[in-house]
Amino acid sequence: MENKATIKIVKPKLSNNLNTFDLTEDNILDYDTITEAHISDCYLSGCEADRISFNEVVFENGTINGVSLQKADLIDVRFENCDLCNIDFSEASLLRVEFVNCKIVGINFSEAVLKDVLFTNCNGQYALFRFSELKQVLFHECQMRFSDYQESKFTKVEFRNTDLTQGQFFNTKLKDMDFRSCEIDGISARVEDVAGMIVSTAQTITLVSLMGIVVR
Repeated sequence: MENKATIKIVKPKLSNNLNTFDLTEDNILDYDTITEAHISDCYLSGCEADRISFNEVVFENGTINGVSLQKADLIDVRFENCDLCNIDFSEASLLRVEFVNCKIVGINFSEAVLKDVLFTNCNGQYALFRFSELKQVLFHECQMRFSDYQESKFTKVEFRNTDLTQGQFFNTKLKDMDFRSCEIDGISARVEDVAGMIVSTAQTITLVSLMGIVVR
């Protein structure tokens, strides 16, 4: 079921004249700022850079695996066709950021703040959003099985045609959120967390199981 989007995501504000930038493990540095850059086909693995800033940057066809970017600041950034598995974005700040056709398995957004962020056609299994704050965030046609949103604050967050099987939502309020186009089998949450959640008739069996009721 395709539900009409109810939130509007502000797109990244990107210059038409981005400069080509070769991002390597040698020039990704703590507290550095990279701005107005087009980064294509980069490969990073296992390195780290705390409090790095990206402003008006497009990442395309890159592989950035297992990199620690704690407390990073991303403003007006697009990731397209990138492999971003196991990046540590904990305590990061993201404003007007898009993830398009990206592999984000195991990505860590714990304690991060995300505003006007789009995830579309992404594989985000095991992604972590614990203790994060999401405002005007859209997950569209994503694979988010086993993703974890415990203790998060949602404001105008929408999941559309997204697989949330075995997702964790403990202490995260889902009132008025529409999950009818999503797979929600096996999600974990408290009864008070799912109160007011919008689901299809077929999905009610999942919510009934959260209440400890056995349907035979």
